[in-house]
Formats: sequence, C-alpha cells, structure tokens
Amino acid sequence: MELIHHFMILLSLLGVLFAHQFEAQSAGASRSTARSLDALLQDYVYRAFVQPRTGVPYDGTAPSNLTGIKIAALRLRSGSLKKRGVDKYKEFGIPDGVVVRPYVERLVLVYHNLGNWSSFYYPLPGYAYLTPVLGLLAYDAANLSATNLPELDIVASKSPISINFTYVIPAPRGAIARCAQFGIDGSLDFRDLVSSNICSTYRQGHFVIVVNSSEIAPSPAPSRAPGPAPSRVGSKSNKSKVWKIVGGVVGGVIALIFLALLVYLMHQYKHNKKVARMEQHADAGVSVHTTRVGNTHVPVASGTRTQPMLENELVA
Repeated sequence: MELIHHFMILLSLLGVLFAHQFEAQSAGASRSTARSLDALLQDYVYRAFVQPRTGVPYDGTAPSNLTGIKIAALRLRSGSLKKRGVDKYKEFGIPDGVVVRPYVERLVLVYHNLGNWSSFYYPLPGYAYLTPVLGLLAYDAANLSATNLPELDIVASKSPISINFTYVIPAPRGAIARCAQFGIDGSLDFRDLVSSNICSTYRQGHFVIVVNSSEIAPSPAPSRAPGPAPSRVGSKSNKSKVWKIVGGVVGGVIALIFLALLVYLMHQYKHNKKVARMEQHADAGVSVHTTRVGNTHVPVASGTRTQPMLENELVA
C-alpha cells in the first residue's frame, strides 16, 4: 500500500509537470505558426511589385490554400514617411513622425487582413473576436525579390497610428470591447478603444477588437446556420509540427515515469533485502556450547586461551 501511495504521488507531480510543458509548447507552437505565416505573406505580397511605384499601394494574392486572407504592400521613402506619414493605407492611418529602425532608404509596409483565419493564427482563449485580425509590418525595400526578410522596427514618436476597423460585430450587451495587440516578439497588449471601431498603437504588429467571453450572456438558438468552417489545408504541416511536439512531450513524460518507478522499486528491493538479512542474523543469535548434567543440558564456557598456573610451579 505504501508503494502504491508513493507511486500515485509521483504520477501527480509528473502530471502537473506535463501540463505546464504542454501549455508552454502550445504557446510556442502558435507563435511559430504565426511567424511562418508572416514570412510566407511577405514573399507573396512582394510578387505584386511588377513595376513598383513609390507611394502606391499594391494588392497581393495570398496562397490558394489560405483563401480569405488579404494582403497588400506600400513602398515608401523613410524620410517621406517620417515627414508626411500616410493618411490612409487600408484601415491604417499613419501620422508623421514615424521612425524606422534600423534606418533604410526605402521600406515596404505590408498589410494583413486574416479574415476567417484570425483566431487560428492568433488564438486568444477566453475572448471572442469582433473583428478580423489586421496586421502592419515593415520590411526593407532594397531587394523586392528577397524572401524571409526580418521586420524593421517602426515607432510613432508623436501621434499614435490609428486602426479604423471597417467590419465590427456589435459587442454583446454588458460586454466591454477592447483592443488587443499581438507583437512580433510574441507579446500581448490590451488597450481601450479610441472610439467604437478605432484602436491605436505606437508600434507595428497585429490588431483585433475582442470582448471577454465571460461577459457574454448565453443567447438563444441562432437565427441562421453558421457559415462553413474555413479550409485549413495550408495548416497541415503546422498541425503536424504541433503534434510532433506533443508526442515528444508525452513520450518523454512516459519514459520519465518508468525510469522513476524503476529506480524507486530497485531502492525498495535493496532496502527490504537488507532488513531481511538483519532479521535473519538477529534470529540466529550466538551459539552457546552445552553439556549434559544428569537429565539437563547446561551451557559451559569454552576453554580459556591462557591456562592458569600455580605459584609453586614458578619456583625454580
């Protein structure tokens, strides 16, 4: 019973460890999937620059297996962006005073509208989305054939960049809508809305308006059937990576359980064997020589090592 008790405690501790590892791996997998999408869309949107003109936005075409995602690109001079900004670029309003780091002569502002893929690439448990996720990322424009470019850092040094969402689901009664910003470093930041459909930011990233799911009261049956779920053919490889990570974690935990159990059982076996040996010696005791006196056996001492001698025997 004591062995079973110790084994159950060990399983509980390993279960807690597995839960934390799985949560961390899942979060890491989501960020990795979103970053892979950014790199893929940068490649596809740069293809729209056939005969590029500075200051003119170009709509790109997302991969066929990501139907519903909209992308665009706008090439600008860094100096012009800082002096004049961009009044309207899709849903974004960029004021003057935007600083580009590191400095490049020309940059490309890449626009994302993730549509029905929003919650897949940017999951936010416990929240409901009222808008699609919109993204604004900056890249170097020196080579318009380049892929896997690192993002530049753009910072609004005066007024914030505004995001005017054109499609917003009304917030349920009693729920408070907020802006959520996903940074390219995996950070998450919540802000109050500037107005009913406008968010603001000082940096690039992905943005969405959300409400806390716990604030939404249960509603009756929907009046219309929900639309079809988006096709996620393009996510097969990403799902495969996630399941490989999960499988690795599960296998590691199972191996750890068996290893810990084996060590524990070996320790118990050695301990029990030692106790049994000690008990056997205790039961055996020390053998005592006996002799028969009449009808009784009585103990007798063994012969002494030195025989006694009489004093007169010592006289020469």
